[in-house]
Amino acid sequence: MRTLWQGLPQQARRGWQWIASFRLRILIRSAFILLALASVALALSILQQEKQLSYESYQRSFDKTRKQISATLRHPAGQLALLNPWAGNEQANAAQLYPWLLPYAALDFDDQGKVQQAIALSGCMRQYGVSNGLCAGIGNNPYAGSFLYIAGEFNSTGLVQRTRGAMQWDAAHRVRVKVSLRGRDYEWLAPFEAEPGANGARGRLTGFWAHDQGKLNARPVKEFRGWIWQKAECNPVQRDGLGADCEKNVFYSLRLPLPPLQEALFNAMQERRRPHWPPPDLQQIAVRVQVLGPDRLNPIFDSAAVRGNPPFILQDLQQHLLPGEILKVRKKGESKDLFLTAGRFEEEPEPFAWLAPLVHALPIQVHSMQLEAHDEISTPLHQYDVFLQGDVRSANRVLVATASRMVWFVSTMMLALMLAWLVIEIGLIRRISGLTRRASSLSKSVKGAGGLQQFTMSDLRGNDEMGILASCLHDLLRRVKEDVEREAIRTEQEKQVWHAVGHEIMSPLQSLLVLHSAEDDSSRRYLLRMQQALRVLYGSASPSEAFQTTVLALDEVDLAAFLQHVAANAPMVGIGQIEYQGQREALPVRADEYSLEDVVTHVLRNAERFRVPGSAITISLQASETTAIIKIRNQGPHIAEDMLSKIFEYGVSDQLDAAAHGNRGQGLFVAKTYMAKMGGAIVAQNEADGVSFVLSLQRVA
Repeated sequence: MRTLWQGLPQQARRGWQWIASFRLRILIRSAFILLALASVALALSILQQEKQLSYESYQRSFDKTRKQISATLRHPAGQLALLNPWAGNEQANAAQLYPWLLPYAALDFDDQGKVQQAIALSGCMRQYGVSNGLCAGIGNNPYAGSFLYIAGEFNSTGLVQRTRGAMQWDAAHRVRVKVSLRGRDYEWLAPFEAEPGANGARGRLTGFWAHDQGKLNARPVKEFRGWIWQKAECNPVQRDGLGADCEKNVFYSLRLPLPPLQEALFNAMQERRRPHWPPPDLQQIAVRVQVLGPDRLNPIFDSAAVRGNPPFILQDLQQHLLPGEILKVRKKGESKDLFLTAGRFEEEPEPFAWLAPLVHALPIQVHSMQLEAHDEISTPLHQYDVFLQGDVRSANRVLVATASRMVWFVSTMMLALMLAWLVIEIGLIRRISGLTRRASSLSKSVKGAGGLQQFTMSDLRGNDEMGILASCLHDLLRRVKEDVEREAIRTEQEKQVWHAVGHEIMSPLQSLLVLHSAEDDSSRRYLLRMQQALRVLYGSASPSEAFQTTVLALDEVDLAAFLQHVAANAPMVGIGQIEYQGQREALPVRADEYSLEDVVTHVLRNAERFRVPGSAITISLQASETTAIIKIRNQGPHIAEDMLSKIFEYGVSDQLDAAAHGNRGQGLFVAKTYMAKMGGAIVAQNEADGVSFVLSLQRVA
């Protein structure tokens, strides 16, 4: 980077420096722009995820709707609706009763359980109020007989039967049925006749032509069949206090012959052709059913007097459709829709309608979006094709509503960011700009004499954060100026002291070396160490700088012999009871002998100062394939854990006023510095009863 910077032309450097002076302002403004973009991106990301989830949810809902509609249409109630698609018109919803084409060939009219189960499954029972119900229909198989089946229920007190042979039937419970078909009217009257042993709870409804009432020899209609059953227990709301006069539920089942349909069936069989079934005029067959009580003018039930609730019809499938979904029903092989309906859209104004194109443009990953489904439904008469078409507009409407809420969120975020930017721009950036200009002026003037005296921030002081910062900077610069002046004086004095000390000691030291010129003189070794130390410190501004800039001359040293020599001569420097426990064989390492002796001596002096009186200091030596390890151990107090690494820093000492007692806190600093220059390391370790210093050096290969 430095080379690249130096390679730029001077004009480019000035341009870059000018841009760098606006770096803080650019950073803050860019941060606000990025926050605004991030807010918009966050909103779009949420909308995209919502769209993805909404489309997947709609796909699941669409599949669920398809299965639900198919299951409904396969049920007997659904088949009843398929066989009677006309049931949704106004005529079917009128008070007049019309028969349904049942999903059964016939009803087992003389079995109460089977009849109730059949009409319950098909759902053809039309409810009239709370307690009355009626189902009228024809079978889907013409060969089972062209009959009209009627089943219903009502509430009544105990049934009164017709006395056999009586010409008037008004004293008994009876059912009157009227049918209008192809211009002819038919009317039957069926009085109740109890079965022997049934105690009036079960019996027949014997059918007569209504105009035969009162005739002496009136005969029942041959193919008319009817049964009636009354429960033994009272209705729950009348269970108490009425005794035998309480009302009970009554269920009846009728089979009526329809002569016009029987004639058409007979003619088709004569002509050996399949009869047209169901009858094309099924919707024109008008039926009226009345239940009459004994000696009562008003009927217990009259299908023409009350509008009944129709059973399930195809139009009811619309409630399963979401807005925009289309359901079509066709007979197999036909192109004309038998039934068509669609989910309704709620006509409500859409807020933020302009968001719809944005929501539509958001990309999503939909692997298989099925918006069309086809099922086949089989009934005893026909097969039907059911088509369901989906519409994602309903999902998009939900997303537009979500996007409308997000607009308020994003707008609020933008407004908050704008206000925050204005506050920072006016209250902070403008003042930072002034501070920057003055700092730039300071950087240019401080190089000259008296530069700090010319710099002032008194006009930028205040009670807010920037004012406090300006006051602190003003006081700090004044303190810095004073410290710089004192440091310059101290450095110059220290340098002069070292020059004087070095000059005064060097000459006597040279004379001592001449007196101890013999190589086997043990004093010569310590004189040479003193001379080396003076050369290291002489001319340097500070001792730490001198030690760090020293260049050592590394050579091959027999570490085992060296340590034995140090242990033997330690008493000469005032350190007694030194025991060497390492190997005796030669162990060559790369080191500077005098510097290594300084390192070991400094460590021994620290061990001497802290060892238990009378205890020995042990020096051990171990070797691996590449490293030689020296361990100097004493018995004494432990070193605090947070000080194990700090004791090797310059000026760190355990004694107050260390310099006054000749301890400058530089012995272990010198040891660590020299060990590093010799390619080794030194660490301190706490042990069970003392402290160990571990020194490691590289072996000579």
